[in-house]
Amino acid sequence: MNLLFAFLILMTSCSDDDDNNNAEISVDPPTATGIVYFESAFNMQISYANLKSALEDNENISIVQELDHSQNAASVDMDLAPTQIIFFGNPNLGTPLMQENQLAGLDLPQKVLFYEEEGQVFALYNSTEYLASRYGVADIITLPQISEALSNLVGTAVDASATETTSQLVDEHAGIESVESTTDFDSTYSNLRSAIEANENLSIVAELDHQANAASVGMELRPTKVIMFGNPNLGTHLMQSVNSIGLDLPQKMLVWEDETGAVHISYNNPEFLRVKHQLQANDEEITQIATALETLANTAAETE
Repeated sequence: MNLLFAFLILMTSCSDDDDNNNAEISVDPPTATGIVYFESAFNMQISYANLKSALEDNENISIVQELDHSQNAASVDMDLAPTQIIFFGNPNLGTPLMQENQLAGLDLPQKVLFYEEEGQVFALYNSTEYLASRYGVADIITLPQISEALSNLVGTAVDASATETTSQLVDEHAGIESVESTTDFDSTYSNLRSAIEANENLSIVAELDHQANAASVGMELRPTKVIMFGNPNLGTHLMQSVNSIGLDLPQKMLVWEDETGAVHISYNNPEFLRVKHQLQANDEEITQIATALETLANTAAETE
């Protein structure tokens, strides 16, 4: 009788363990301000490949850069769950935003972040509501086209429906730091590029000439260039804390000439990104990044 009782207990225990192992793990979706996200029906590799293929098949879109955050983390002996971002653009749609407000070039080209958490893959991007509020471009007629294109491309790639996070709007020019240069556009950009290259901790990821891209589709835009660069030793720590902040990495700096001929260097304040992505830790990294960006901007502007 005792042997039978023990056997029944063992079987019950095994059954409970199987139920626990088969139960779905609940994963919290991203909550960052101003994003649209999808919970993919596919794994990371298929989700990313589907979107990349769709972008390549669209003659109006050019892929600007691809970046594997997890591989970059591994290059400095750090662990990061699968995390990839792809940058792409359509000058016909993006240029009108910058014609209205050149600072919009800081969030262009478009980008989609993929990350995996506990087996669930998320795809996310900045909403057009967010862009409209941050740059005061709500009346630009290409915004609905951008919104529809992003939703269709990503939704089809991951076979899922879009969800907007609770908070979508920010104040105009929220979190944008700008320094006015004491020299001309070409010299300012050259100074910035040289300063980044001179820093052994930084790597240039991509450069984009928004003015040249506008001209390629017969549109005019004042001199406007963006440069992307990163430091995995700092950025990885942030993504380990909050996956979604990978959407705003690597760092970007915009060099632009306004209607008076004055030249500016603009970039995202890391503290703004902390609030946007609800990052609770990483004070040291945020401070280091803020100091580095300020130094680069002042060096490029020849103000110090």
